Amino acid sequence: MQGAALGGIRVIDLTQFEAGPSCTETLAWLGADVIKIEPPGRGDQARSASTDQPGLDSHYFLLLNANKRSVTLNLRHPEGAAILRQLLRDADVFVENLGPGSVERLGFDYESVRAINPRIIYAQIKGFAPDGPYGAFLSFDYIGQAVGGALSVTGEQDGPPLKPGPTIADTGTGLHCAIGILAALYQRRQTGVGQLVEVAMQEAVINYCRVSYAAQARTGRAAERSGNRGQLGMTAPADIFPCHPGGSNDYVFVYTSRANNEQWLALLDVIGRAELKDDSRFATPARRARHAEAVGNVISAWTLQRTKREAMEALGSAGVPAGAVFDTLELSNDPHLRRRGMFVTVHHSERGDFTMPGWPVRMSCSHVDETPAPLLGEHNREVYGRLLGLGEPDLTELAARGVI
Repeated sequence: MQGAALGGIRVIDLTQFEAGPSCTETLAWLGADVIKIEPPGRGDQARSASTDQPGLDSHYFLLLNANKRSVTLNLRHPEGAAILRQLLRDADVFVENLGPGSVERLGFDYESVRAINPRIIYAQIKGFAPDGPYGAFLSFDYIGQAVGGALSVTGEQDGPPLKPGPTIADTGTGLHCAIGILAALYQRRQTGVGQLVEVAMQEAVINYCRVSYAAQARTGRAAERSGNRGQLGMTAPADIFPCHPGGSNDYVFVYTSRANNEQWLALLDVIGRAELKDDSRFATPARRARHAEAVGNVISAWTLQRTKREAMEALGSAGVPAGAVFDTLELSNDPHLRRRGMFVTVHHSERGDFTMPGWPVRMSCSHVDETPAPLLGEHNREVYGRLLGLGEPDLTELAARGVI
């Protein structure tokens, strides 16, 4: 961790599933020492809830808990709670996303933890704001995306709402929380004291839907679903177009700016339809938007003769925004993304070599090597021995009493 941006920052991670672990994994990618606290025997529910092989940690868990250390601790046992209080005394950050009221019942609410360590940054991720009408409700990604408005603006105009593929309510909220934690750590350098960082999934998703409120402000109505076209609906093309050979992801997304005609004119040159530069239907972005079907027919006739990569490269080289619809397998096997470290292969002691997305933020003066997600309790001796001075007899006795 030497030279890492968050080197020397210790995080106590009391999170599960995705929203919380995505936050703490972000901190770990940046070099923080993240100690994941898990119940003895079971651990984070994500270890088993999504696994394809009983007894092995799920790929879902591996993807969200890289670069962390795991210890087991029974927080319902008085000695377990006492050990956590010891760990919190020298910690910089505490993160939890347990169900509503759970952390309070364990005795580790913000005021209690602040009394132990006034410098600590205490971060909470919940589905809804705790002081709101739904504060006691449970939430997962699907729910967060629904109540945050993402489903209402996703799908075809005449079709039902659809959940976007990316888990923006879970991982998206985790990233929002990580931003708040980083800001709180920076402020602590000036004030010397910690603070509470609170993020609700509903509110994080609202933030992701910011452009939808531009559409609402323009029309006075709720933002509508618009398929693949832009929500503001002020230009064309802004859609996917079919490519050869016609597989499920053989499409290219083509967009031209609503600010001017430069990209549209370049597109016409690429596809060999320069005569359409004088067509009044396509004279402005707004006019093209009104004739989006005709625009689509012109472009599709060209894209159908090319693969999505050929279409993307021809248009992109001419200054026309275009993106092939790459699937997850194509991306994870992409040699450039592998060289960049966007996909990394780590060796897990039970799963073997495992390839996963790395951390996308590049920093010239901070580097953190990738390590696999830990086994349950893998670092009990390391953490409890070095940080709390517990020896092998102590750990054996604690395990026998069900504390760790």
